[in-house]
Amino acid sequence: MNLKNIQTEVDASYLYKVLAENEEDEHVALIFKQMSEIENGHAIAFLKKNNFQAHQLPAPSTRAKILHRIGKIFGYDYILGILLDTEKSISSSILTARRKTASIESLSDTAHVTILQNILKGNTKVSGTNVARFEKRHRSVGGNALRAAVLGGNDGLVSNFSLVMGIAGATSGDSEVLLAGMAGLLAGALSMALGEWISVKSSQELYENQMELEMEELETNPEGEEQELALIYISKGIPESQAKEMAREIMSDKELAHTILIKEELGIAPDELKGSAMEAALTSFFLFAIGAIIPVIPFLFTTGMQAILLSTLFSALGLFLIGSAITLFTGKSIWFSGFRQVLFGLLAAAITFGIGKLIGVSLSG
Repeated sequence: MNLKNIQTEVDASYLYKVLAENEEDEHVALIFKQMSEIENGHAIAFLKKNNFQAHQLPAPSTRAKILHRIGKIFGYDYILGILLDTEKSISSSILTARRKTASIESLSDTAHVTILQNILKGNTKVSGTNVARFEKRHRSVGGNALRAAVLGGNDGLVSNFSLVMGIAGATSGDSEVLLAGMAGLLAGALSMALGEWISVKSSQELYENQMELEMEELETNPEGEEQELALIYISKGIPESQAKEMAREIMSDKELAHTILIKEELGIAPDELKGSAMEAALTSFFLFAIGAIIPVIPFLFTTGMQAILLSTLFSALGLFLIGSAITLFTGKSIWFSGFRQVLFGLLAAAITFGIGKLIGVSLSG
């Protein structure tokens, strides 16, 4: 266990503490507080194992503090989602390493999502409604919207940067590049928007049909659905009496019961279906366009080699920022992720520039 992994534990402890401080339900807040203590205990144990003292425990990283600020702005569910993603990743890495070394798996290898569930099951003050609310949040949250924003901008930047460099190679950076760059921006953004609209709309229509069928079952056979819900909780390890009580409590509210059943049986979170397909399309359009405009900007006020060099510089800076933003989800070094993004983006642009140059020479010959 190296210092980087100790830092991961410290950050997780800090972020769980943030969640506890900002959770309205006192029993769920207690769960987050317990998770914070567990993570802190791991960090101290790893320090001692590596011959460090407890007072040498590092402070929360800049990444963790940025995530805290993001939580203040966009809601703390983003933090919960990123924590769960991190824990699943850590668990997967540990299990992979054990398989490679043929060592015996341990219960501690599993993701802390399991620990969260165990704390929930052991806390009799957490009602069936609160368990359902927590599980819905834990499945549906994450840095998904933020991640989509970063990746959308990356798609626009890389694709249009490559296109601009290809045309610049063929025309030596003349004014035609501006036209091609704007056309690439609009074509790519419209394509992304249409794809997102179709994806959201088709998913909504499919899920709505399945939800209607589940509601029919709930109305025609409520006893059977209550028994089914209890069995689902029993299969998760919840004691039979508590599972039946949870199912009975949930079934007393038909709308809540419908929400839980479609989540448990179909894996559908109804709140995710409330989003507008048009809103998703417009968001996708603008995210792509923001990235795509970066390599085009220099050609708005200059041409030739100066525009090509400025476009490359602007795009490299944009790529580095995107790579840095990605570390919010991966936990990797900002410098490593940033320069990796720059390297791949410049490589793609260099290839298209070379191809454009060959085509330009061929046409002029």
